Amino acid sequence: MPRYKLTIEYDGTPFAGWQIQAEGRTVQQRIAQALTAFCGEQATVHGAGRTDAGVHALGQVAHLELTRDWPERVVRDALNAHLRPDPIAIIEARRVPDDFDARFSASARHYRYRIANRRAPLVLDRDRAWQVARPLDHEAMGRAARTILGRHDFTTYRAAQCQAKSPVRTLDQLEVVRLGEEVRIHASARSFLHNQVRSLAGSLKLVGEGRWAEDELRSALDARDRSRCGALAPPCGLYLVSVDYARET
Repeated sequence: MPRYKLTIEYDGTPFAGWQIQAEGRTVQQRIAQALTAFCGEQATVHGAGRTDAGVHALGQVAHLELTRDWPERVVRDALNAHLRPDPIAIIEARRVPDDFDARFSASARHYRYRIANRRAPLVLDRDRAWQVARPLDHEAMGRAARTILGRHDFTTYRAAQCQAKSPVRTLDQLEVVRLGEEVRIHASARSFLHNQVRSLAGSLKLVGEGRWAEDELRSALDARDRSRCGALAPPCGLYLVSVDYARET
């Protein structure tokens, strides 16, 4: 059966997350419905990662199998036609080898967290960034972030209900930059724990405000204690930017 890789962009605001669930509309559900409307098939849409309610994506990846060998552009355009008016777009549909798996073939996942560091209310970026009115020292945040790069037990920075078998992860990138009024946190790893990026963003915000010393981010990590984590950053500022694969697909 022909296998297709989808690159997907979506505004997570109106959805209860990526994964199909008993209640609430989800991105995975809407793509599956669009697929059935397009060709009558009820194929499973396998995502590279689950995003929570309110989290956005610029480059989520999924794969699916169809019984007919449709041209790539037809799959892309037909799905987009049936996804309207929901804020989901199939950026690309590509034929891939049968052993490609959106989740298990991934070699890296890249996230961005956006903080709007201003006092005026957000208008265009409402529900698309976390507004923090107090001035943030992004350089202090960046220095703190560098202290936890590498392979660690991230128990402190994962959700209590995280279902991962191990809290150990290798954090390849945690960078903080300022673009005018916006502070961006860039995070990259092969895989992340549930709420790991939002937990780190919430704790880095405390460093930026001067409420945490720079070394507290690392001491909280070493404590392996969820209660040492700062308040969880809201989902609206988080974006799944892209997913890398070890070989070309």
